[in-house]
Amino acid sequence: MDSRPTIRFSDITAATPTHESLARDYTAINALFDDGEIAEAASRFDQVRRAINTWSALTDLRFQQNTADAAAQAALDYRDAFLPVAQNYETALKQRMLGHDDRTAVINAVGAHAVALWELDVGVFSPEIEADLEQEAKLAARYTALTASVQIEIDGRIVNYEGMAPYREHIDRAVRHAAEQKIDAFFGEHAAALDQIYDDLVRLRHGMARKLGYENFIALGYKRMRRLDYGPDDVARYRDAIAAHVTPLIARLLEQRRAIFGWDKVFAWDERIIDPLGNPTPLGGHDDLLAAGQAMYDRMNPEIASFYRSMKDGGFLDLKNRPAKGNGGFCTTFDSVGMPFIFANFVGTSGDIDVLTHEMGHAFQAFASRDLPGVDYLTPGMESAEIHSMSFEFFAHPHAGLLVGEAAAARYRQMHLIAALAFLPHGACLDHFQHEVYANPDMTPAERRATWRRLEQRYTPWRDYGDLANSAAGGAWQPVLHLYLMPFYMIDYALAQCCALQFWSRSRKNYTVALDDYIALCRRGGSAPFLDLVKSAGLISPFEPGALEAAVAEVARILL
Repeated sequence: MDSRPTIRFSDITAATPTHESLARDYTAINALFDDGEIAEAASRFDQVRRAINTWSALTDLRFQQNTADAAAQAALDYRDAFLPVAQNYETALKQRMLGHDDRTAVINAVGAHAVALWELDVGVFSPEIEADLEQEAKLAARYTALTASVQIEIDGRIVNYEGMAPYREHIDRAVRHAAEQKIDAFFGEHAAALDQIYDDLVRLRHGMARKLGYENFIALGYKRMRRLDYGPDDVARYRDAIAAHVTPLIARLLEQRRAIFGWDKVFAWDERIIDPLGNPTPLGGHDDLLAAGQAMYDRMNPEIASFYRSMKDGGFLDLKNRPAKGNGGFCTTFDSVGMPFIFANFVGTSGDIDVLTHEMGHAFQAFASRDLPGVDYLTPGMESAEIHSMSFEFFAHPHAGLLVGEAAAARYRQMHLIAALAFLPHGACLDHFQHEVYANPDMTPAERRATWRRLEQRYTPWRDYGDLANSAAGGAWQPVLHLYLMPFYMIDYALAQCCALQFWSRSRKNYTVALDDYIALCRRGGSAPFLDLVKSAGLISPFEPGALEAAVAEVARILL
């Protein structure tokens, strides 16, 4: 496979679609369909969707790169108003094709898996909710802008939310405490606004679900995530497994840490510091880490190394933290050109390494599967996509010395394993919280906060917020953007982690074979549903009884 494209990010452009251009495109597609040219209609449909996806991704990326840019905000507003209109056209055509008398011809044109996905898609939209979808996007943008506006004075500097990371895991307990106090104060100051945004989103989503014939948003949310082969009951059992097998282990590890550090008790501001010598950090700054990443991928695999070089040299990485930049990190794709882009905020912590590997896993999958037929196959469901990203973090383990120095490499690997396990109860809590919220959409903000504190007692019973007033009052979930922007996209990480730990185990026995299996999985993209992709890679489904317990037990043998 050629993994060195000549295209640069600056070369990528996307025409802004209009209502007129959209109508022309779909008139032409429907005419082909009417003439019995099903394959040609499907091909043209695919091209239109790729073009809109590319334009949409570019528009969102430019806003995330500078949330204070008025032009970027205006472009995002136009996109948010336009996409529901495009979805109307798209859904209508999918309904026509699904209803065609010659089902075999449709399957031959787009594939059986795409047909199954489309059957989900037509159940998540009707023209009646166009305005609701636009409003949902506007509320999400409001949340992004508000959280990106964080400006905290600490250590003689003004930093944004991402810039607080080094202070939150500082070796000095007083520094960590002060950092969390300042963050908690910001979210406490804006708690009412954040509660209102979330309340509006919950009620809006519930209203859309009712208009579409669902009891509540849960069923609609699962369909929007394109979950074909599992449902809420399966997820609930997986959460139970986390509470049974991971929560007690994390409690033991925290007690072990408390004794090592000599604390009287573990507070919330202590949980991020894992290593008694201080969490290992990348050698050097942004440019040094990018160079170390190249050295790591050169060792790992020539195809991955060549692809990373094309990302780095082609301008497909935006990793420096700066004011007004959106929080977090993500990989986006430009379907018309087959190249991904990584957005992140480097702040000098081990999280920079995790982002470099995690988002590269997404990016490599997107590139490896770019030639699959049909836009529906380019990217899998998010629980499958997170296997690519989270497994890639573990494939970096043997090369950690390049990133943190050989003296700190073993400490980094242990810290990463602990953090990987520690996320599972938190992720389960966030998912369970959303299920309760959307099952009870009339809850008040105060009732939601009480629900969060109750669930924390189940999944993270050790958590003590001390004098962090907003978090202690049940507001600790508000910095988690997924809850606002991508409902039910949280258990995906926890499901994928079970699979990633299996790749980690296999890589310890035969690294080359495990990596080859991983690359083969990446090439399959979204050509099958989650459980089929898991099986194709020789992995055990997270839903299988004992699967999580076995994966966690192997890690526990190393850590305890």
